[in-house]
Amino acid sequence: MTPGNNGASTPEDDDPFGYLYADGQANGAQPPSGGYGYPNSVNRVRPVGTRQYGAPQGPGAQTAAYGQAAPPQQGAYGQPQGAYGQPNAHYAAPETFPGGGGPGGPQQPSGHGGGGGRRGPNTKGLLIGAVAVVAAVVIGIAVAMTSSGSDDDKGGTEAGGDPTPTQSQSSEPSPSASDGAEEEAELPATDAKALRLSPGMGTASDFEGAESDGGVYVTGFNQVGAKVTWTVNGIEKAGGYRLNVRYGIPGKNADATLVINGKASSRPLNMKNFGGTPEGDWEKGWQTTWANVNLTKGTNTIELACNEGNKCDFVLDKLSLQSD
Repeated sequence: MTPGNNGASTPEDDDPFGYLYADGQANGAQPPSGGYGYPNSVNRVRPVGTRQYGAPQGPGAQTAAYGQAAPPQQGAYGQPQGAYGQPNAHYAAPETFPGGGGPGGPQQPSGHGGGGGRRGPNTKGLLIGAVAVVAAVVIGIAVAMTSSGSDDDKGGTEAGGDPTPTQSQSSEPSPSASDGAEEEAELPATDAKALRLSPGMGTASDFEGAESDGGVYVTGFNQVGAKVTWTVNGIEKAGGYRLNVRYGIPGKNADATLVINGKASSRPLNMKNFGGTPEGDWEKGWQTTWANVNLTKGTNTIELACNEGNKCDFVLDKLSLQSD
């Protein structure tokens, strides 16, 4: 055993790929027999550079020299395998087959029973149908408008009948709503000069603002027992009425007792300072109050009196009745 050469090595020390190198070949290394794709092919290797990309494998395969075109190979079922970059019959696009529907190729007839592809929707037929529907709608609208116009031209005249009166053929005027209706009788009113005064009372016109004739008003109420009487004639219907009283105060509240046909009201007539006028100013203290009263048909008496408990610092301008 010499240096650099330890003699024959054990099988486990052999390089299985030694035949690929020059020193291995010098030592007698041989490639394993057999080819890939067969049993035990995992151990069958070949020298570097001897295998061609895309070259056929297995028994009977033909190999070409490096850089030369390989001869046509047999594919599955004995069909020739195309060269690189050439169409392969097993992987060709559907339109390249006969009847595939590609550009320039024959088209398969459409149908529900055949195996060929279906034709797309008939857009031309759909368009024609849509146009027909629109035309039918337009015609229907035109017919409806024409029919409506012809009905309007009739002017409301029924077949076989007389035309209804128009503005130029007006019928006889009907009586107005006011004809025959009884006008409501004007209710009575009075002022300071027409009232009957109790002893100790009188009239005056010292300060302005009274609406009675001559600006006259009744004075002397501020004493117990003082009263004015108004005899009301011509009440046509018994019932409730509204009595309006216009009075004047010196900027402070007052009240009085209201007596209707001899019967005193349970509540005093409120103669409050509604306007909030300053105290002592008679000219600005003119106010109006009212009360509901029940009158009989014909003649009634209305009295305004100052009784015990009343605050009677006021003057009286006028009285009037109004429908309740």
